[in-house]
Amino acid sequence: MPGRLMAQEAKVTPLMSKDLAEYPGKEGLMIMVEYPPGSADPIHRHNAHAFLYVLEDSIVMQVKGGKQVTLTPGQTFYEGPSDVHIVGHNASNTKPAKFIVFLVKDKDAPVLIPVK
Repeated sequence: MPGRLMAQEAKVTPLMSKDLAEYPGKEGLMIMVEYPPGSADPIHRHNAHAFLYVLEDSIVMQVKGGKQVTLTPGQTFYEGPSDVHIVGHNASNTKPAKFIVFLVKDKDAPVLIPVK
């Protein structure tokens, strides 16, 4: 999408992190992501189970091999550890969007890993 390249990056705010004693080496991490108007993510993966819940406005998401979806407040999205996130952006060029992501991942592993 032309114009999205110059858009501001998403703001990520950590909300909670908890070691999962029953799963040694794993943690639960909850983050809030705010997409400024027109914001888009690079192609990436999480190497984690990622559960997303939209709070405000709407976002567009797609994993490789999946269908592109537009999500609005109250809707959810899931990415598995082997999924490559090929589309992730604010559906609006004028309003910010906000969502929560809960990840189950390896402790101390990065949240996002760029994919070329």
